Amino acid sequence: MILGIDEVGRGPWAGPLVVGAVVLGEASIEGLTDSKKLSAKRRVALDIQIREKASGFGLGWVHADELDRIGLAESLRVATIRAVEQVKAPYSEIIIDGTINFLKETTKGQYVTVLPKADLLVSSVSAASIIAKVARDEYMTAQDVEYPGYAFTSHVGYGTAKHRLAIEQLGVTPLHRLSFAPLAKYKPQIATTMQTTKQIGDAAEREAEMYLVAQGHDILQRNWKTKFCEIDIVSLKDKTFYFSEVKYRKKTTQGSGLDAITLKKQQQMKFAAELYASNHSLKDVAMRLVAIAVSGTPPTVETYLEIE
Repeated sequence: MILGIDEVGRGPWAGPLVVGAVVLGEASIEGLTDSKKLSAKRRVALDIQIREKASGFGLGWVHADELDRIGLAESLRVATIRAVEQVKAPYSEIIIDGTINFLKETTKGQYVTVLPKADLLVSSVSAASIIAKVARDEYMTAQDVEYPGYAFTSHVGYGTAKHRLAIEQLGVTPLHRLSFAPLAKYKPQIATTMQTTKQIGDAAEREAEMYLVAQGHDILQRNWKTKFCEIDIVSLKDKTFYFSEVKYRKKTTQGSGLDAITLKKQQQMKFAAELYASNHSLKDVAMRLVAIAVSGTPPTVETYLEIE
């Protein structure tokens, strides 16, 4: 009963840092290894098996703005703690890929073994690396729609020549880590630019995401889109899939964001959830629609409502 832990996204210029945590238990899954040694198609297939068969798993996210604020080392610690807090299955040992015990200052620190290349040697760590990689890649692919021209799908935020050229031509986005040396020169640009409506919306959705994580949800995807519909946040808790619509109001005097969840909107949300389930081959699973009202500056969750 090993809890395996691995991270993805330590070095990119853009996008979140994601830590995976998996207890395989008695699950037997063939082909588990370091996620970097697998094709994207194979990773996705294994990700589905891990989520179905593992005794427990979790994902810890730290987005670019938080990473810039607290630093990479602290982000690794925070993301690891967030991932572990989501794992409800029992385990007797924790193995972290690498050389640093990110749980050292917690009550679980004494049960940790750090092991370089653990993602090659320990199945549960391999599984953790796979679910973290798939989740992050899917997130960055979704951002390609939000920020066209950056080709996030192809480089998923890493500092490639194509990515560098896009930044020089288009500037940086809220996804970019301005604490990283190659992007530091863009800090004044951000500081003197007013928040766009999209940036405010992103901040509201991140707050809603953190609220869900605190309630025990595993965030599967943000901003899932097709040409027919979109879903702000897809999450999983206690084998139930939650599809959340986030509505933001700067001031509570402007009314609740839930005022926008009309009957027509609820029908659209139901259609989107059913389409997501079909696209991801989810059969006979419990699903809930959720509306989350966020308000204020900085944004905070005002109301969480499960729609009948």
